[in-house]
Amino acid sequence: MTGNPGDSPASPPAGTGKGSAVSRQEFDALFAAVRTWGRWAAADRGAWNRVTPEHVRRATALVRSGTLVPMARPWDTAPGPDNSKPALHYMSDLGDVEPPEPATHKDFIAVDYHGKAVSHLDALSHVAYRGRLYDGRAAQECIDAGGARFGAVSALGPLVTKGVLLDLPLVLGVGWLEPGQAVHAADLLAAERALEVTIGEGDAVLLRSGAVRRRQELGAWDTGAASAGLHVDAMPLLAERGIALLGGDGDSDVRPSPVDGLHSPVHALAVAAMGVPLLDNLDLEVLSAASAETGRYEFLLLVAPLNIPGGTGSPVTPVAVL
Repeated sequence: MTGNPGDSPASPPAGTGKGSAVSRQEFDALFAAVRTWGRWAAADRGAWNRVTPEHVRRATALVRSGTLVPMARPWDTAPGPDNSKPALHYMSDLGDVEPPEPATHKDFIAVDYHGKAVSHLDALSHVAYRGRLYDGRAAQECIDAGGARFGAVSALGPLVTKGVLLDLPLVLGVGWLEPGQAVHAADLLAAERALEVTIGEGDAVLLRSGAVRRRQELGAWDTGAASAGLHVDAMPLLAERGIALLGGDGDSDVRPSPVDGLHSPVHALAVAAMGVPLLDNLDLEVLSAASAETGRYEFLLLVAPLNIPGGTGSPVTPVAVL
């Protein structure tokens, strides 16, 4: 990589707010423009159908040092403004329950993971728009108290593909994007140029806003009310490139939402229209530092969700292999 990408961003800073307002009529037109319904026989795998054995082979060729970078946040059992439903972890056996030798120690974990604190994968059953899941399936016919019969995380399986880190704070020469800052299509293109990467078909795109660093330095805040993330006008570019996965250190949506009456428009476009699962609440700080040191912002990415029949997603520890 040549030069310092923070010295001269190729576009204005990524938003000073949630970006231009979008009407529901405009949003519905955008939804129709990017949707891929009816494209794949294995519809509940959505855009993961794009990742072929050849994609995997090419991704493995990106490995240089063999360094492993896990990207999950710690299991968070402490309540806070960004963790209204803390994860559970307690000991269920302190070596005093079963026969004495050998002593065994056991613990219990549980989590309501679709929030702002747990690193997790959203499967295609997680999001419906106007009552429809991906591929036009009626949500009420596919999901009940027993779980999802379409778009479950168990249908996805593991993913191995090329990952691309778009490190927006680095490109813009700031510590982090402020909550509420919107990232537009022009910002993604500028990041590609500055970081010398190109998003291609079947790739996983990870957007770093610096949210983890901001929380470490300034403390927690209500990320459900204000967070940096993508404006909906960035999604046609990602749809055109044919990505397989989208993720970041937030949940990909800028908040407040630019679409009136729609709290997570990027979720609706990615999951329900494009069939692109989402990785939420990653810790991208170590990956950012490692990528800056090597000057390489593409890598082998491994995502292995839990095999939960009927599950709408899964806690997960994605791993970048550099």
